Amino acid sequence: MLVTLIAAARSSSLLDARFDDERPLDAAGWQALERAIPALLPLAAAELRYCSPTPCSRQTGEALGLAPLAQPALRDCDMGRWRGMTLQEVTAREPQAVDAWLADPRSAPHGGESLLAFVSRIGGWLDTRPIENDGLVVAVTEPTVIRAAMLYALKAPPASYWRTEVHPLSVVSLSGGRGRWSLRLG
Repeated sequence: MLVTLIAAARSSSLLDARFDDERPLDAAGWQALERAIPALLPLAAAELRYCSPTPCSRQTGEALGLAPLAQPALRDCDMGRWRGMTLQEVTAREPQAVDAWLADPRSAPHGGESLLAFVSRIGGWLDTRPIENDGLVVAVTEPTVIRAAMLYALKAPPASYWRTEVHPLSVVSLSGGRGRWSLRLG
């Protein structure tokens, strides 16, 4: 099976990125998406097409002609009381909690989901795709979800999550199935 993950187009300035951002695409996001459509349109041939439940993921998927089914399991990490705030805002209010969250992947000082729980949830979604070995799945989701999927696929140490960048409209493919995933480039 091949699972291709597309990072949703931009919903806000990177300087204004917020935890659990529920904003729709911004003007720059729409412009970037229009430029990317020709290269990404072939992915609409996938047997299964999904998106996370956020407005920017749904809009990106619709613009690509995917008619994606929203998957609650593909939502961003639950950031509890930090939802809607920037990392800078949270760091100013709760510096020790942010330090604990960044240092310990089991920590969830915000009252939401820990990094390990988030990665496990995304891995569970990958492992339960109902498709044959040669099938194609495509999903549009947040960059954080793609980072978690890569970490799960590679069985990488949790600290790798903080060292991985996924930009809007990036495409990552994973091949395999049920706990035997490989990162596929090119």
